[in-house]
Amino acid sequence: MQKTYSNPIYPYRKSADQEAQRPVHHPVIIIGAGPCGMAAALDLAKQGQASVILDDNNTVSVGSRAICFSKRTLEIMDRYGCAQPMVEKGVTWQKGKVFFKQEQVYEFDLLPESGHKLPAFINLQQYYFEEYMVNQIAKEPLIDLRWMHKLVELDSSAEGNQLKVETEDGVYALSCDYLLVADGANSKIRTELGLESKGQVFQDRFLIADVVMKADFPTERWFWFDPEFHPNQSVLLHKQADDVWRIDFQLGWDADPEEEKQEAKIRPRIEAMLGKDVEFELEWASVYTFQCRKMDDFIHNRVIFMGDAAHQVSPFGARGANGGVQSVENLAWKLARVLKGQAPATLIDSYNEERQHGAAENILNSTRATDFITPKNDISRAFRDETLRLAKHYPFARSLVNSGRLSMPCDYQHSSLITKSSALNTGFDAGIAPGFVCLDAPIGINGEDGWLLEQLGNRFVLLYNGEGIDNDELKTLSSISDDLVLLDSRELEDKEGMLAERYCMSGGQGYLIRPDQYVAAKFEQLSREQINSALQRALGYQSAQENP
Repeated sequence: MQKTYSNPIYPYRKSADQEAQRPVHHPVIIIGAGPCGMAAALDLAKQGQASVILDDNNTVSVGSRAICFSKRTLEIMDRYGCAQPMVEKGVTWQKGKVFFKQEQVYEFDLLPESGHKLPAFINLQQYYFEEYMVNQIAKEPLIDLRWMHKLVELDSSAEGNQLKVETEDGVYALSCDYLLVADGANSKIRTELGLESKGQVFQDRFLIADVVMKADFPTERWFWFDPEFHPNQSVLLHKQADDVWRIDFQLGWDADPEEEKQEAKIRPRIEAMLGKDVEFELEWASVYTFQCRKMDDFIHNRVIFMGDAAHQVSPFGARGANGGVQSVENLAWKLARVLKGQAPATLIDSYNEERQHGAAENILNSTRATDFITPKNDISRAFRDETLRLAKHYPFARSLVNSGRLSMPCDYQHSSLITKSSALNTGFDAGIAPGFVCLDAPIGINGEDGWLLEQLGNRFVLLYNGEGIDNDELKTLSSISDDLVLLDSRELEDKEGMLAERYCMSGGQGYLIRPDQYVAAKFEQLSREQINSALQRALGYQSAQENP
């Protein structure tokens, strides 16, 4: 059915490991060459850590699947070298409209401010997203991506993992310190280890119809509640690359999935929505149900679960792929430092701590959106419909309308790795608080135009205002750790004043920024003792102690 994209076929290649007399050991093996598996390998490579990816297929995803990628995910992809082709190919948008029946209730803007390198959201079919990651992996000597290598047996223990892998040339054995699992929502590895992903199954069905057409709709997210062309249900419209439009039709729990995905059934629905004069071709169709669920613990011995294998949400709010990639970014820098001996093994436990919080937040928002979109009784429907009527005239009601709270990065302000300002007795309250992700800003550096986030990530950075600090003090600070880079804001040309506006640093003040671009601590007055203490906490050496 797919017409606008031809899936690349990646060749099976025999590995030297298959000829070894005994199992070859790798520090990290990743199962699954989907978005999260490949993101993990790319992020680890940026930290100087090699990995092997095993995938039992030979191509990227079929069908568009995830299509909506948030600014934070694009910022992460920018570190990997993948953001530019994504933005060039994708459809950029930041505005959305909400309709009740045929009447527009209100519209919203996701990024009303300027001064960011990357847009609020792009729409891009998942197969392009994955293809660009495969292309980037081909440039990374630290990544060994093996297509058509299927994990068939796993022996996991507290000391490591023993694997058996099946190929067309037979079965061979591997071992690894850490196994990262990104084999999807129905994870076979999770099942084989006797682990569960717990949560709620929503008794409703939705039709995805990807349609190729030239249309006059603006590049916005449109959501209809109870439209005349699809009464008592909801509809979502998004534009993707290649003039492909994603339309989601709510069908109800009683709908027959096999019948509903037939073109003879789909075409009248689309004609009722667009009009019979609009020419279109059906690109892809699927009927789905969804769950909001997660594992109680993402770590089992030295097996670490990521993406949908670890946590799953409904599609409303674009939290699946975005949340998965943000979890990977949280894990990669910690794992790299543990393997290099720069942090205790217990640092990896903080992945579970911080991303359980992120997954719970995503599930909460996703569940609330689903409950609003698909009311389960007359009372909840009456509440929803009245909220929509009020939203047209009253701003307070618009905050109650929930057609999918779109993905935003969560905060880690309560994490044991974060040094709160109160622990330093600092009065530096302006700017970005510890536990929150850094904001971008246009800058000049070394005579070239650039962006602040390009200077952050992959390492710890002390971003500070060096006014009033002498060279001897700077030498003391620079000797704290080989993993800490000092960046004086005075060396950056503040192109539009946004660096000063967003970070609010006066002379002697600064931020300790983690390799995932989150603020680990901030300092009213730079002090070697305080910076070193905050760095040690961020590396997990003090994570078992109470964070004041």
